[in-house]
Amino acid sequence: MTDAKGDDVSESTHEEVQPDVHCSIQASENVPYLVEGAVDLVNWLGGKLPARDGMALCRCGGSANKPFCDGTHARNGFTGAKDPKRVPDRRDEYKGQAVTIFDNRGTCAHSGFCTDALATVFRVREEPFVAPSGGRMDEIVRAVRACPSGALSYALGGEARNQVDQRRPPTIEVSRDGPYRITGGIRLLDGNGDPEVFNEGGSTEHYSLCRCGRSQNKPFCTGMHFYVGFSDPAPDPEHEPSLFEWAGGFPALVRMTRLFYEKYVPGDPLLAPLFARMAPDHPERVASWLGEVFGGPRAYTEGYGGYPRMVSQHAGKALTGAQRARWVALICRCADEAGLPADAEFRAAFVSYVEWGSRIAVENSQPGAKPPPNMPVPHWDWVCDATPGSRVSALAPEAAPGEEESAELPAEGAPVGFAEHVKGLFRRKDRQSMRFAFDLWSYEDVVRHADDILAAVGKGSMPCDGAWAPERVEVFRRWVESGMPQTAAGSAGASGVPDGQLEPGERPLDHVLGGGERDPEVSG
Repeated sequence: MTDAKGDDVSESTHEEVQPDVHCSIQASENVPYLVEGAVDLVNWLGGKLPARDGMALCRCGGSANKPFCDGTHARNGFTGAKDPKRVPDRRDEYKGQAVTIFDNRGTCAHSGFCTDALATVFRVREEPFVAPSGGRMDEIVRAVRACPSGALSYALGGEARNQVDQRRPPTIEVSRDGPYRITGGIRLLDGNGDPEVFNEGGSTEHYSLCRCGRSQNKPFCTGMHFYVGFSDPAPDPEHEPSLFEWAGGFPALVRMTRLFYEKYVPGDPLLAPLFARMAPDHPERVASWLGEVFGGPRAYTEGYGGYPRMVSQHAGKALTGAQRARWVALICRCADEAGLPADAEFRAAFVSYVEWGSRIAVENSQPGAKPPPNMPVPHWDWVCDATPGSRVSALAPEAAPGEEESAELPAEGAPVGFAEHVKGLFRRKDRQSMRFAFDLWSYEDVVRHADDILAAVGKGSMPCDGAWAPERVEVFRRWVESGMPQTAAGSAGASGVPDGQLEPGERPLDHVLGGGERDPEVSG
């Protein structure tokens, strides 16, 4: 198909994109997606989920076993019909100085990848939405290729859809609280087994399928999950995420490494010579290494050869301190641009690793260096127990009246138990503030430090944002004096942790709970 000027603007067919892909997703009208053939099913972190030929994926939004169907669609009134009021199927063309951008708002899933990456080109709440001369051509190309719905394309003379679509393994990503993101040219079929009709200009290599059940353009996602409050099961609040999870998993890390190697390295006089002959998948390799270091899957070890492979990449290169410093500075800049978390805890761990790892690389690269062979990929964790939620942010909003956890105080003379009465005395932010020392929601920890805690709440030095009311102090005192039972009906000492007895290596807590000459800046 050509436009009025004779330029080729035809869509790529499935066979042109990936002719060797023999898998499909069938979207019959009122039933789940039926997946046939060998595909990778991954979560939003890039971790593999159990998949099988013939699996049924939920599309009504109500399954209790997401992403798999549990039959809820037969009971919740789900329909796969399109909404006649959906955004029209209209492909707009925006001609710029260096590149022409195509966009179909009727296809957009509103994931925000383009607006987050290049806000001067893809403009939220502005008309026209696209300003094609608002960014560099390479940045525009990168943003278009990252669009998960297939709404965007670009032209350099003729349309470059075959450059936007990519050869990659057939994959279904279960995005976080959002659609299925399909890549790798998986065939999309309607209920009759015929190819699904895409909007004008839509990509058959990558597209987004509705998972909340409320899209206006089913089976494709239109962003309705934002408006209907669709969400996956909440994670366990007690789970401590790895650095890999907190960063956003493999997708976030590969966004960062692509920015680094595509945007910054080619023009840098110190780094460009080092990477002039890097493999096309080098950004993915480095992201796999970082992911494994940060507690993610063993992707680098299993896919590329682990530690010996990484050492071999540096051997004999005689890296300089200046090259190392530039690498660290630019990878940190790319972490910002890629949207990796900017909280103090994550950045402390991230920067400490890139500083440490880059210095080891310089050492291993020197003439005559003999790195120890067959070492495992290093594992990096949170620095000095500074984990997410380990402190209360100075910018955290004040809780509205009634939002703070309330404690159930026992009647006068009634038994006092940790589970029923004492644990509730400590708010979530009290626990966060003290987790560097011990856990106020742990029976064993509170028993072990009960005398110190009682002294601190009695003096009003804990919690740090205001003294307890006398009746709360009295409840804690009664619990201590009654032998510190785990439950009101139970007996004292159930944990076997005597009051005041420190474990090996543990330190007294006078300096944080108000005993002796404490430092008021670090009190709870």
